[in-house]
Amino acid sequence: MLSARPVERQAHSPDGGGRGSPVGDPGRPPTAYILAAVSGRPNLEAGTPDVTGPFDVAVIGGGLVGLSTAYRLLEMRPGTRVAVVEKEDRVALHQSGRNSGVVHAGVYYRPGSWRALLCREGRAALESFAGRHGIPLARPGKLIVAVEEAELPALAELHRRGLRNGLTGLREVGPEEMRALEPDVTGIRALHVPETAVVDFGAVAGALVREVEHRGGELLLGREVRAIQRGRIGRILLTEAGDVGARVVVACAGLQSDRVAMMTGARGPLRIVPFRGRYYRRRPGVGWDVRGLVYPVPDRRFPFLGVHFTRRRDDIWVGPNAVLAWGREAYVGSPLTLRDLADTLLYPGFHRLVGRHLRVAARELMRDRSAALFAGACRRYLPAVEAADLLPGPSGIRAQAVDARGRLVEDFVLQETEGVIHVRNAPSPAATAGLAIGRVLAERAILQLGP
Repeated sequence: MLSARPVERQAHSPDGGGRGSPVGDPGRPPTAYILAAVSGRPNLEAGTPDVTGPFDVAVIGGGLVGLSTAYRLLEMRPGTRVAVVEKEDRVALHQSGRNSGVVHAGVYYRPGSWRALLCREGRAALESFAGRHGIPLARPGKLIVAVEEAELPALAELHRRGLRNGLTGLREVGPEEMRALEPDVTGIRALHVPETAVVDFGAVAGALVREVEHRGGELLLGREVRAIQRGRIGRILLTEAGDVGARVVVACAGLQSDRVAMMTGARGPLRIVPFRGRYYRRRPGVGWDVRGLVYPVPDRRFPFLGVHFTRRRDDIWVGPNAVLAWGREAYVGSPLTLRDLADTLLYPGFHRLVGRHLRVAARELMRDRSAALFAGACRRYLPAVEAADLLPGPSGIRAQAVDARGRLVEDFVLQETEGVIHVRNAPSPAATAGLAIGRVLAERAILQLGP
């Protein structure tokens, strides 16, 4: 269990492994001051007619992590004046509402890492929350399937990690037991993860909104934060729809997290690189099925997981793949965003990332353009899959922090300075762990608020 404590002005992993290196630059004047000077806007003070608030805490971002933070704050310290500031006209429009709904058990993550610890805590909290709010949560379990001998050591390592992370019911199965669990799946050995579940995260976000508003929090929609200034009592969030004052700001900005961090001077070596994932859906009436979830054995040399199958309530999703997105919010069929693309292509860390994984990137790009190639990857696990069986499905964009050396940042990264707490990286399983991440952020915000 992670306890809230004052932290140095840098991000940490809970095991002290040093993966969260300093990402702040306290000596640099906040970007918001520069933006305000250029635009000629005055340094507004909370409490004037031009500023909404002042709030005790303003949470930037109406996704699962931001909503969970607001909920936890109001749960832990009733009466706190909390606002969730969201640039869209509704919540959970991006990563939180564009995923396969998998509630991860925690088998993949390095023991002692934030991902491992908060995934387990968050999953238990999510299951309890869904139960209280009448949100269906199915637990069909997952098979992680090895199809060749070379994958068996990695499968055994996953088994060891899962046990160290506290999973229950975890076991390796051979071909006969595998067929009993998933008759249409082929492989030489698999790891059965019975605690893996599926939920509608959009419904979870809706329930969090109701909880926040019921407890006195405010939801400020359609307010894109353009800059952040210092005010007399804290910070002022400058938005085109009116400015918002708060004593403490918690930024859970997802795909825009690095840009929001820059508004307070927290530049550092991390940059968000957006990766788009496209899902296919199984055509009704085809001759194959999956009862739960079927995943490949991850190859640690490569940055993404690969093709997998997810049983949802009335459907089966296949995917996603992973290709560079033309914009941070450029889903399938959306036009490219020049600013986003330029930020990615001009970032040296992206060049190093592509140079290290060029073959994988080319393969993923070809699969993205060809249902036949995608179906071929599926047949490693379900031999009956044909391209005609796959219908176009939804797409999502993953906000992935990449460091200057071109490495994907694997763990959650938080950064704290006076009056501001940033979530700099929240990859999967952030949706599963949302209520646990929210607890950590709420505790740190309460420490900053003081008695």
